[in-house]
Amino acid sequence: MHLSADGERILLEVAVIEDVMNIPADEEKAIFGAYDENVKKIERAMNVTLISRDGTLKIVGPEKNVAAVKKIFEQLSGLAARGNDITEQNVNYLISMAMDSKEADVLELDSDVICHTINGRPVKPKTVGQKNYVDSIRNNMITFGIGPAGTGKTYLAMAMAITAFRNDEVSRIIMTRPAIEAGEKLGFLPGDLQSKIDPYLRPLYDALYQIMGADSFQKNMEKGLIEVAPLAYMRGRTLDNAYIILDEAQNTTPSQMKMFLTRIGFGSKVIVTGDMTQKDLAPGTQSGLDVASKILRSVDGIAFCELTSRDVVRHPLVQKIVEAYEKYEKKNSRGSREPDSASGNGRRRQRRSK
Repeated sequence: MHLSADGERILLEVAVIEDVMNIPADEEKAIFGAYDENVKKIERAMNVTLISRDGTLKIVGPEKNVAAVKKIFEQLSGLAARGNDITEQNVNYLISMAMDSKEADVLELDSDVICHTINGRPVKPKTVGQKNYVDSIRNNMITFGIGPAGTGKTYLAMAMAITAFRNDEVSRIIMTRPAIEAGEKLGFLPGDLQSKIDPYLRPLYDALYQIMGADSFQKNMEKGLIEVAPLAYMRGRTLDNAYIILDEAQNTTPSQMKMFLTRIGFGSKVIVTGDMTQKDLAPGTQSGLDVASKILRSVDGIAFCELTSRDVVRHPLVQKIVEAYEKYEKKNSRGSREPDSASGNGRRRQRRSK
């Protein structure tokens, strides 16, 4: 609605156009999804009408939306032509980027294959944020990957480490994380040292098994070429010619983080991953990841990659959960600051009155 100079209300009409593009018959099923679910999702999100007939797709709607939807289908068609399965994550990601007027070249992402799993599945970045993260790992000695759960921080780090190990770029892989329970005390665990720390390091094992295979992992671990250890065991060591991954870094203290970063020797590469929103430290304890992100950003050779809810590649519901928590925490943080400032002003007024 728009007001004229005379105060009269004028209804502005949005120009509706239509465009047509070809969809190869052998790609149509993969692109449209089961029961045309991808088509229906794009129609709802982008406010367009899609009509498919005889290998052509007609797009009807506002000009800007039609152009964006055409680009979405061009990207999906390119993925399908390469033999990829079109996933819900692919569609959701392209829609979210289009709605924010940002372009995402998923074909470029699809070309960046880091390695293959034991089952032959390619491991590659699936979002622009993940692509930037992988490129930072390649180009820097130390990379911090910070973001919510499900953004592939640990998995991509493991893929990069295993690839470097297979290519003889490093002689060993060292993985570590703080041994802290997620909000509950488990007490003393039975068994030897390895049995005690295994529950904390299980996510690292899972990634290793998927990419390297259990047999290869066990053989290299017995030779000492792959090491998985709690962070406390890093003190006093110098780690040369190694790929070193510190996972769950938000649960380190500032002294632990400094101790870890000063272990790095020649020919080594380090990846530090963490989620600022999932700290399990004791109340009042400062996170080493928080401190490092404040004081190391200007240091050459160190990169910080911030991943967001848009980079979540787990089940789409995980992305919605992450976004809901982000909104809740932002709302609460604003609410908690207002009373503090009000009470602070009150105290200042009281002191003046005295």
